[in-house]
Amino acid sequence: MKTINDFKKARDEKNPIAMITCYDFACARLIEESDIDVILVGDSVGMAFAGNSTTLPVTLDQMIYHASIVRRGAPETFIVVDLPFMSYHVSAEDTLRNCGRIMKETGTNAVKLEGRRDFAHIVEAIVKASIPVMGHLGLTPQSVHKLGGYTVQGREEDKRRVMIEDAKILEASGAFSIVLEMVPALLAGEITKSLSIPTIGIGAGNLCDGQVLVMHDILGLTFGKRPKFVKEYANLKESAGACVRQYIEEVREGRFPTAEYTYEVK
Repeated sequence: MKTINDFKKARDEKNPIAMITCYDFACARLIEESDIDVILVGDSVGMAFAGNSTTLPVTLDQMIYHASIVRRGAPETFIVVDLPFMSYHVSAEDTLRNCGRIMKETGTNAVKLEGRRDFAHIVEAIVKASIPVMGHLGLTPQSVHKLGGYTVQGREEDKRRVMIEDAKILEASGAFSIVLEMVPALLAGEITKSLSIPTIGIGAGNLCDGQVLVMHDILGLTFGKRPKFVKEYANLKESAGACVRQYIEEVREGRFPTAEYTYEVK
């Protein structure tokens, strides 16, 4: 299993880091067998898995439930777990209690939180408790209402400067890596150069130290509008739908089950 030191080494040696987001046992097992670097159990489970329009309804208990499942599917992979909305906003004490539950109850390796310099003290507190923290800048989905939607961040010069400084502050606070979501590629490159910790991009171009996509998106199992940054490597929605329709047809026509799928008496 990799450690945070391996990710720093990968950055230093310019070996891109591959991260995939997933929420279930089967996908976790498939991902681990494919030699992934790191798995993220994201609060995007509320959208990709549960069908909500935002990540805001996701609870700590739900994150623990899914993270535990993913750990069973990928016992030898470094796993990061998202801190859901309002699980790290009240106080450092409340945050540590929530992080402690995640680490103790799931057996995963690190937590991820969204937020700028305002959450630097929270990052420091978590790291002080010996829990690795991954930061998240750019489009932060938990702030979707404040941001006015799922839009590209950091296009304006003043916001670009602020984001670069936020990244430096998160690094100084102890973050071992930072996700950059939906920011211009050149800005992501600037941020990456300004840090000594790895950046993981999602919709942030190829100048980051690594990339992350959601398993459902990679497999073509996304319903609704597909973000520009998502590359579908398969179209399982179509092929799976065909399988379901064939099953229904065979049942209704009496062609399933055949003798091959039937038990006999002794």
